[in-house]
Amino acid sequence: MISTIDITYTNSGISAAKQLQDSGIHDFLILEATNRIGGRIHKTQFGGDTVEKGANWLHGVGGSKKNPMFEIAKTIKLKNYYSDFSNVSLNTYKQEGGKYPKEEVEAALGKAASNEEFGTEFAEKLSATKATDDDMSLLAAERLNKMEPKTTLEKMVDFYSFDGEQAEAPRVTSLKHVLPRPEYSLYGESAYFVADERGFEGIVHEIAKTCLVVTEIEYTVTGVIIKTEDGKEFHAKTAIISPSVGVLQTDLIKFKPKLPLWKRRAIDEFSLGIYTKIFLKFPRKFWPTGPGTEFFFYAHERRGYYAIWQQLENEYPGSNIMFVTVADQESIRIEQQPDEETKAEAMEVLRKIFGKDIPDATDIMIPRWNSDRLYKGTFSNWPAGYTEEKHNHLRAPIGSLYFTGEHTHPQLFGYVDGAYFAGADTAKDVISCIKRKVCKGKVNMNI
Repeated sequence: MISTIDITYTNSGISAAKQLQDSGIHDFLILEATNRIGGRIHKTQFGGDTVEKGANWLHGVGGSKKNPMFEIAKTIKLKNYYSDFSNVSLNTYKQEGGKYPKEEVEAALGKAASNEEFGTEFAEKLSATKATDDDMSLLAAERLNKMEPKTTLEKMVDFYSFDGEQAEAPRVTSLKHVLPRPEYSLYGESAYFVADERGFEGIVHEIAKTCLVVTEIEYTVTGVIIKTEDGKEFHAKTAIISPSVGVLQTDLIKFKPKLPLWKRRAIDEFSLGIYTKIFLKFPRKFWPTGPGTEFFFYAHERRGYYAIWQQLENEYPGSNIMFVTVADQESIRIEQQPDEETKAEAMEVLRKIFGKDIPDATDIMIPRWNSDRLYKGTFSNWPAGYTEEKHNHLRAPIGSLYFTGEHTHPQLFGYVDGAYFAGADTAKDVISCIKRKVCKGKVNMNI
């Protein structure tokens, strides 16, 4: 019987496998449901260029600590470009066309910055009180600061500030587990956009892969039996479970015996956001290019309606490609409608911004992360009211099962480096069980 089966659709699983290999454990098997590795790190071809359906930015660069993802990117010379948001006050458009005055946008951005500063200070006070798990939503903190966004412009900036980061709205997002933003406070505030033919997945260390969809896991304190969709069966002493929390919330994988109630609650009450980049290719450029023009905003009465745009002339010269970011309910809505309908909506917005004479997009690409049974979303978000004790339950092993993924990291949930660190931490627990017979999961089998 092999030591470990690594059930992975993610970077966490690959990180765990590397940790096992580095420790001298080589008798393990990776089961991967797709014909590639990386999970929600997923490159694709669009309009003759390699673009990213999922993870795209190297976050948190320039601080006192080094971000391991950025260091790996430097080592392999992965092409990336600094994202400069400093001029969005000059590139923010009204619902029916025309730009907002710079001063008006800067006032809205200043209000958002005040909310973040107030929220960060209040979150640190809440975190300092260890005896309780007091928390509130980001929206409640905005109200406490007497600066809840009211106007269409303020709500668009709020969407950019929070939904654009967490993929869910402030009303459902935890204050003290999101602020201060861990990537930025640990590593720095700069972000770099990956645009390389090898894809963001060039960062992921490939060790092994087998294209199998796991449908049943039978577990005890001494071993596991893994059954796959095509009828195969695998036996091992332990298993590392790293699908997204969204997959664990479905019935794709059946556990025997059923996971205990405390574990199922921890899984079902956590949140997986949906963040969608809609790529469009045009026969020619009709938008401004050059310094300070990469990003532009569109303010609409409907929250997050085609709000955040990025033209890619800097990253892909001559490609005539741009994309727009939507999230949460807009992502779900767009996934359910035909691409041509989405293209028509996006073109209506662009014509309000740039005029009626601009050409139609020739190509469109829309990732459908929520509809994909192997992912069910893009990255996790800590919901308001979800306790630290419950998060400990989320990542706790049970018997021979060890759970990992970006959603299990207590600070860096939602980020690629969170997945990286979570996988390594879980592998250390497995190594301790295999080599030293100290198995945390045995304690939890009878709870």
